[in-house]
Amino acid sequence: MARFTFRLPDIGEGIAEAEIVAWHVAVGDRVEEDQNLADMMTDKATVEMESPVSGTIVEVAGEVGEMVPIGAALVVIETEAAEAVGSDEVAEQIEAENPGVEEVAAPVPAPAAAATAAAAQEKVAAQSVPPVAAPHPGPLPGGEREVRAAPVSREHRALASPAVRARAKELGVDLSQVRAAEGDRIRHADLDAYLRYGSAQGYTSDAPRAWADESVRVIGMRRRIAENMAAAKRNIPHFTYVDEIDVTALEAMRGDLNAHRGDRPKLTLLPFLIVAMCRTLPDFPMLNARYDDEAGVVTRSGRVHCGMATQTPAGLTVPVIRDAQDRNVWQLAAEITRLAEAARAGTIRSEEMGGGTITVTSLGPLGGIATTPVINRPEVAIVGPNKIVERPVFRGDDIVRAKLMNLSISCDHRVVDGWDAASFVQALRTYLETPVLLFAS
Repeated sequence: MARFTFRLPDIGEGIAEAEIVAWHVAVGDRVEEDQNLADMMTDKATVEMESPVSGTIVEVAGEVGEMVPIGAALVVIETEAAEAVGSDEVAEQIEAENPGVEEVAAPVPAPAAAATAAAAQEKVAAQSVPPVAAPHPGPLPGGEREVRAAPVSREHRALASPAVRARAKELGVDLSQVRAAEGDRIRHADLDAYLRYGSAQGYTSDAPRAWADESVRVIGMRRRIAENMAAAKRNIPHFTYVDEIDVTALEAMRGDLNAHRGDRPKLTLLPFLIVAMCRTLPDFPMLNARYDDEAGVVTRSGRVHCGMATQTPAGLTVPVIRDAQDRNVWQLAAEITRLAEAARAGTIRSEEMGGGTITVTSLGPLGGIATTPVINRPEVAIVGPNKIVERPVFRGDDIVRAKLMNLSISCDHRVVDGWDAASFVQALRTYLETPVLLFAS
């Protein structure tokens, strides 16, 4: 038997450590070559770690949520003697892929592994103990038997209409405790009087009024989100500008295009908004930029790499549409669908995350009246369309129905002035209120 130490390999350029977000093995498990050991998260993506050898897990690096440096021991695997040579070859390969990483890494504490094994033994022991039946009460002295009085409910005596009974049940009120003001029939007024004056002890409801507290560790994607949001709000002096846009004509055009789309993806508002942004940003280069505040340099990009905030089961992610300026509405719709599905399935590639120059965030049907989105650092602007509502508006002397939407933009006030943000939104308004311009050369 031989022991092989699998060290965390270099899983990305500039990555110094990774977080354990899931273990797929435990101490004592038998693993085969190429079997998934753990999921490790970096700043850019989640990577599956596969075993290079077969054997039995004898040590693991830590618990979910802990950070592991590149080159440190992730797992220790006990292999067959014949596999020991292969383990050395794998170790040499990992060493070659990670130059500069010291050979000696902090070993995993043995007590942790022992505690895990002990806990597993206790669990097995507990499962092997047969359940013990509760003892049946024996006879009382003198041959007497214990007689327990069944609870007597008087609710069947109360006279009330079905509506009153349904309301009492919803409120958790026992009608046998309610006194009728006239005759024997309980009415809504009697129930109201009981609730006001007669229920000094309060009353219960079928709906729970409290639930158990829960402590949830902030790890994995949620910890990345927390760190990024805190850094953005701590370092960026945000300001938000909101204006109202009439999207009646745009919605009519979108409906016509969708009615004749064939096998192409359904168009939402986002592709039209991104096209409008791509046509407008050349006149506002200070918004399509990234700010390195440590170096004091703003890089204004000549291409639009548009981030799209996407909600996933693991939390908020921002995949990036590369070269959005070269795509039409149908191509943008297809790319938006592809990136959103990959992000939600957890199959998105690291190169499809990061590197954005400006971001769009939308809650879709859940959108509110206005939002104040948080900038995706180191970008300097983020645009947020809000809910479309139908309201009456004046057009000359006439009152007509119009579909209106508030458009929000948050900017980094260190490098973007309020005049620039307002002017940018007004330019977007021209395209969105006259959508035929989106297709004009």
